[in-house]
Amino acid sequence: MIHHLKKGQAASVKADINTQVRSTVEGILADIEARGDAAVREWSTRFDNWSPASFRLGQADIDACIAALSPQALADIKFAQAQIRRFAQIQKSSMHDVEIETLPGVVLGHRNIPVNSVGCYIPGGKYPLIASAHMSVLTAKVAGVKRVIACAPPFEGKPCPEIVAAMHLAGADEIYCVGGVQAVAAMAIGTESIAAVDMIVGPGNAYVAEAKRQLFGRVGIDLFAGPTETMVICDDTVDAELVAVDLLGQAEHGPTSPAYCITTSKKIAAELPAAIENVLSRLDTAPVASVAWRDWGELILCDTDEEALQEAERLCSEHVQVMTRDPDWYLQRMTRYGALFLGHRTNVSYGDKVIGTNHTLPTQGAGRYTGGLWVGKFIKTHTYQRVLSDEASVMVGEVCSRLCALEHLAGHKEQADIRVRRLAATA
Repeated sequence: MIHHLKKGQAASVKADINTQVRSTVEGILADIEARGDAAVREWSTRFDNWSPASFRLGQADIDACIAALSPQALADIKFAQAQIRRFAQIQKSSMHDVEIETLPGVVLGHRNIPVNSVGCYIPGGKYPLIASAHMSVLTAKVAGVKRVIACAPPFEGKPCPEIVAAMHLAGADEIYCVGGVQAVAAMAIGTESIAAVDMIVGPGNAYVAEAKRQLFGRVGIDLFAGPTETMVICDDTVDAELVAVDLLGQAEHGPTSPAYCITTSKKIAAELPAAIENVLSRLDTAPVASVAWRDWGELILCDTDEEALQEAERLCSEHVQVMTRDPDWYLQRMTRYGALFLGHRTNVSYGDKVIGTNHTLPTQGAGRYTGGLWVGKFIKTHTYQRVLSDEASVMVGEVCSRLCALEHLAGHKEQADIRVRRLAATA
């Protein structure tokens, strides 16, 4: 039996919040489309108290940010980027152009072509999310994107040195210190000083996520993203403290970040509330993480792994940490999630920061139909066809003509018929 020992807020609460966010974003996008750079500057001043002579950083600005970092910080950034680059290159190598003769004289194929230009948003107003530069800029560059621009908000009144260094080392062609909806809009719509891109990627707050949603179609996006979600599936092979740390380690992202514990252990179910309080007592981010757990945390006790799997599939969480006797049992059976973290030796933070997989992942149930950001998201697969002989064109054309007649599409039918008439004599 499945026991819901603690439930989070109803989905309707988030719906009410989203309505207000949607209206605000609509207004900002319309203003930036109408007034360009002037509007970007006004919104930046309003939200970030930031209005530099130029939002774009010059080489001297970038060099100064890099020089501000310790050798250890630079080494750690480079180490993380090496892991992410290596896995992205392996992923790209799995993608191949194809060409095959499917019928005598009929050749079909596809080419994998990188997007021409991409805008990467790196959050940094509250927490400087350095890793988002690796995940977006670097991955786009491995994919072969020619122009990659990157935006991040100011941090403590200036460009964040760590983020700027990560953007530059990842290969960004243009770096801007501007944040929020105004940054996403400038990249997607274009202004006098920022040429528009073909695709926007990267995480952000509710307003950034809504801006991407509203701009989708005008530009491509990586995926629709909401607040960070995490799930721990566990049994009695681990203890409540470890579970609490892994839940709160993601709940600190924001006060509306869901954290789910699904366990088959009555001991963990009983001890988790106290463990949560104990871990919160030593986290500087407790004011945020505690609210997220209080309002959106869930504790679910199941009798069997099958029931735990059922609940995990229903919730379809962004991050799923599996700490059980046989984590591979879940790997083989789970179909709805963002990314899996298998066993007690790994955790979501490794994936977020350094291990090599991408941390931009589907939320709000989107794991039902998409995976996360990867090198393939920046590559478009385009098909082509070639007919090598008159005989082949006549053979395909006769069938095509009859099918077009069934659909009453005379123009389509004539495209086939004219070739049959002209080529039949020589076929």
